[in-house]
Amino acid sequence: MKKFTFKGVLDGFRSSVSQQPRVDQEIVETLRSEHFQVAKTFRHGFPFQPTALAYDPVQHLLAIGTKSGSIRIVGRPGVDCHVMHPDSSVDPAAESLGLSGGSGSRAVIQMQFVLNEGLLLTATADDVIHLWNFKQKRPEVVHSLKFQRERITAIHLPLQSKWIHVGTERGNVHVVHLDTFTLSGYVINWNKAIEVSRKTHPGPVVHLSDNPVDASKLLIGFECGQLVLWDLRGRVAEMRWQGPEPLRSASWHHEGKQFMTSHGDGSLATWTARVSYVRPASHIYPHAKTNKDGKLEPCKPIQKMEWKSSRMGEPYVIFSGGLTYDKAGRTPSITVIHGKTTTVLEMEHNVVDFITLCESPWPSDFQDPHAIVVLLHNDVVVIDLLTPGYPCFQNPYPMDVHEAAVTCCSYLADCPSDLIPAFYSVGARSTQKRTGFSEREWPICGGEWSPASCSYNEIILTGHADGSIKFWDASAGTLQVLYKLKTAKVFEKPRPRSVDSGGGGGTSGVNGEDDPFAIQLISLCPESRRLCVAGSGGQVILFKFRRQESVSDTWVLEVPIVYEVYEEGAVGDFITPDGDFPAPARQAAVSTSRPESADGSDSKNKKGGEIGLKVRMGQQKKPPGFQAHLVCLTPWVDGHPPSPITALAINSSYGLMAYGNEVGLAIVDMVQRVCLLSVGTPDLYGAADPYQRVPRSPKQLSSGFGSTFTAISTTGESGGSGDQGKERLERWEELEEQGRCRSPSGDQINGLCVSSTAGKQNISGSTSSPRRPEAVKRSKSQDKLDSSFSRSRSSSMSSLENISSEAIQCLVFADSYTKKSEPTTSPTLWVGTSLGSVLTIMINIPAPGDSRVTQPVIVSPCGTIFRLKGGILAMSFLDCNGALIPYSYESWKDENKESRIKTPTKPSTANSRTSPSSTPTQGQSGGGSGGSGSGSWGGPQGSQGQSQDGSSGDRQFVVLVSEKQARVYALPSHSCVYRQQLAEMPFVVKAEVVSLRDSVCLVSYISNGHLAAYSLPSLRPLIDVEFLPLADLSFQTTKQGIVDPMLSIWGQQMFVNEDTDQIARTFCFSNRGHGLYICSPSEVQQFTVSSEFCASMPEMVAELFMTEEMPEAPKESFFKGLFGGGIRTLDREELFGEASGRASRSVARHIPGPCATSISGTNPSSSTPPSSSSGASSSIEGRNPSSPSTAPSQMEQLNVRAGSVSGEVWRAHQAVVERGEKLGLLEERSQRMMNEAENFSHSAHQVMLKYKDKKWYQL
Repeated sequence: MKKFTFKGVLDGFRSSVSQQPRVDQEIVETLRSEHFQVAKTFRHGFPFQPTALAYDPVQHLLAIGTKSGSIRIVGRPGVDCHVMHPDSSVDPAAESLGLSGGSGSRAVIQMQFVLNEGLLLTATADDVIHLWNFKQKRPEVVHSLKFQRERITAIHLPLQSKWIHVGTERGNVHVVHLDTFTLSGYVINWNKAIEVSRKTHPGPVVHLSDNPVDASKLLIGFECGQLVLWDLRGRVAEMRWQGPEPLRSASWHHEGKQFMTSHGDGSLATWTARVSYVRPASHIYPHAKTNKDGKLEPCKPIQKMEWKSSRMGEPYVIFSGGLTYDKAGRTPSITVIHGKTTTVLEMEHNVVDFITLCESPWPSDFQDPHAIVVLLHNDVVVIDLLTPGYPCFQNPYPMDVHEAAVTCCSYLADCPSDLIPAFYSVGARSTQKRTGFSEREWPICGGEWSPASCSYNEIILTGHADGSIKFWDASAGTLQVLYKLKTAKVFEKPRPRSVDSGGGGGTSGVNGEDDPFAIQLISLCPESRRLCVAGSGGQVILFKFRRQESVSDTWVLEVPIVYEVYEEGAVGDFITPDGDFPAPARQAAVSTSRPESADGSDSKNKKGGEIGLKVRMGQQKKPPGFQAHLVCLTPWVDGHPPSPITALAINSSYGLMAYGNEVGLAIVDMVQRVCLLSVGTPDLYGAADPYQRVPRSPKQLSSGFGSTFTAISTTGESGGSGDQGKERLERWEELEEQGRCRSPSGDQINGLCVSSTAGKQNISGSTSSPRRPEAVKRSKSQDKLDSSFSRSRSSSMSSLENISSEAIQCLVFADSYTKKSEPTTSPTLWVGTSLGSVLTIMINIPAPGDSRVTQPVIVSPCGTIFRLKGGILAMSFLDCNGALIPYSYESWKDENKESRIKTPTKPSTANSRTSPSSTPTQGQSGGGSGGSGSGSWGGPQGSQGQSQDGSSGDRQFVVLVSEKQARVYALPSHSCVYRQQLAEMPFVVKAEVVSLRDSVCLVSYISNGHLAAYSLPSLRPLIDVEFLPLADLSFQTTKQGIVDPMLSIWGQQMFVNEDTDQIARTFCFSNRGHGLYICSPSEVQQFTVSSEFCASMPEMVAELFMTEEMPEAPKESFFKGLFGGGIRTLDREELFGEASGRASRSVARHIPGPCATSISGTNPSSSTPPSSSSGASSSIEGRNPSSPSTAPSQMEQLNVRAGSVSGEVWRAHQAVVERGEKLGLLEERSQRMMNEAENFSHSAHQVMLKYKDKKWYQL
């Protein structure tokens, strides 16, 4: 039953008298579920934890496999494809429960291209061999074969062969057919390969290769050093050798008479293939040194070695490792031995694998190597072998994203068109041309990609642990670095911290956040080209963009943001004679280029040495680009670091920036370079604070700020008891249910007026905080406790009766309403806290011109409060028609030319319907339209949220999103018109209001791995699909490695109540439905929720496979063919086919490809599905909400049948092609036999003529 109140009756009476009848106007929401499709689009960066490497010398493509099971196939710049192996180690039921073996079970251990066939073979750690087909734009798994009894250790596919040799851990070698992925009955057992006299097991097979000139001879290398040359026709071991040390790799000479092996003791051995000697023909230690005793020093193992011949000179011997164990030999290296010259190429990271690029793919021909591709742990290096000194090629791929750990990201889709050229121009001038690189063209040039025309630009900003910010052009699916900004150059180089220094300094984390320069937050105004950056040392830097170099000072402000609550009667020296406490400090320090001691780095109250940041003073030379204009420092207190910056906002139209940390808020005037407000979060409430603050022990007030604090007497009772706190909370919840907020009167919270002076600025004001004194000392351990408590995912706010800290989590500048009776909008700052409170601050800005520079800006906390469950994540404003209100900005102007450069408005803003109330001149007309549109706010949710005190005059909506729920309030009536519960047990990690298809929607990423979207303003659910498990991003959290043993039994469920602040900083939503996140420490993954963009993806995707002619095979010499020394072929079909018998079914199990299992969730019969991608990544998941996971099984069966039919058609096509190839080979063989028969007939005829007329005694 509706509750009647006296105020409600009066409001209803007023509305019935003064309200004029209006025609209801519906807010038309154009977004539907079919407009959404979630798909991963492009992946950029270096593959994390690489494990394997492969190269196709005909297609000129490079493949990199990783520990997580992903594969990156790259070619020419722009050709970059990413796919992921399916996890076949568990059954679907176990996988649905989160009991999979993890990404480590899919680690790629070996890869090999099927040359010029558009196929790729991979072997993974879960003992599965996969066959990938990349003839279409999105590679797919055609077949998989799971070995059930033996572990796979090596695979080998001879050139132009259809049979794969698979070596296992038990020492056996199996044979698999390439087309059908069926196991042959031909098996080489380890006990038949080794000598009869050997009493021990030879170990796993580590090497397999066929003789370059005799395909019937297979070289098998065992881990113990045993080498066997197996005769495939005779099924016997033709030759056996025993290496001196454990075997690591082997390589044939192109003539097939010798091969070379590398061993674990750093030695190279050369063996003669036709003589079974006990000892090798040569045995050398390339890097061994003789010690004082005349013995060779021990060397590191040579992990891999390749022996390549050249027509023009001596052969090349290339290997990794082999250096001595002394200090000089600890550096990873690649060694090139060419003739008598030995060159050691030192690498920056550990060598994972390498491949030599050769001109000829035929192993029986001269290889003529021209480059080496070295896969390092954190980089890919290509070495030029044809240029003296072996220089490296300059890598054209964006694989240096992880040059320093990424700590935050910002994504600007649909940005101004002149922004990318401006960044590129200053980046090209500031970057000196790198020398020492090869002048030859990049050798990996496979595939084809043409830049697709895109109607809008995209920019990605990445903040790093070393204080640098990189600007990337991400348009059309590519990634190109534009400009790099180093914020550390603003400060002097900090001294090394002592081990016993107090506080430790900075925020520690797994991503290098203990560096005081680590970037925490980035706020860029693209129209005015002003950049605001927050670092982990508590510093906030304002940059202005300039095209030319300049010499100027950097202004510095010290802004202490602290708050403390004391126990009643235990304040000691802080009690004034009247018994009152000092008011909470709102203090800003000197805003001038002052002496060095004024920046707070030499304060006497610090302990453990100099641990603060110190800005470079005096005139500084600043390069073109973003130049530091203002630095705000948060001072240390008693040797303890400041709280990290948790929120940041900038508005170029107001000329203001605001930032907050775990205890308070600061507002800074960028024009006058003064601090307007520095206040603890509880003081923003005034008398309406619903929380009982946890008292703490008092600490001596520090005087290290270089300024004085003013003690203001307060009135009222001292801090209330727990019962009083409960009463205030109950009263607050009652107001919440009524959909209204409490607005304290003017005598409760007074505005704060700031006047700038030449030296020091004082901020005066009063507060109604009930006898809560403030101290500036914060305990580090207490901060951690407060942070974990405030991030509690409790769905009930009643548990938060006693609060110790309240962090600022969201800040938004907007032209909005602060009071219910306001006819027009005014500049405001909306503040969202970690406890779910939303407060507003009214801003009075002088008129533009000289008065803006001379007159002070007045900021007044209004006390207008909304409350939601969970911390506030996002706030946005809509007009009366439901369109996004564009933020106000000031266009950028070149200060050197003193002329304004018109920067076009964001296309997304132009496409949106501009709010009539966004400008004061149209406020009244906006109110009229808002009144006519308010009649349609009803419905099931809107009707119960409307209030009766003036919703008819509302002209704005404000969308408030917390970790648990979202609400839409009408302004200025403050009535809740729509509400939606976003999460119950889980919580929202990231949420944003974005533009899509000329409309707006709310997109959120939830901790259960789902991605959800809601229409605005009605908050109607549009999609809710499974997207990304939060555990996959746990590498970014500060609690990595600290796992409860009781939770580890649940697999990925152990990621419970984790700290997600770092994940939220690197997870971004942007306009047009785009988004990105850091998928690994070295990779950036883009995604989209727009079905329209998914439909246009095939045009942006590169072609991997191109039709190329196979190079001509080497011609046989006449004498080699005559005397039997030429290349010997092998009919493998007859040897390994049906005649070999049937293999045991228990050895391996065939797994159908994606055509039958639908790995990606899309129709596999389509060669270019909407979710496919290349140029940076290949989408693995593409989910359309119009076909949810609960679709009927008939659709799944239809997909399986369609996939099976397409698979059978593909097999039939391959069979026809194979039959044609065999017929061609048969014709060539017949022609060769005919030529040989003619030659033999001619030779016989010549011999007959020679001896025809001779007598027997003349012979």
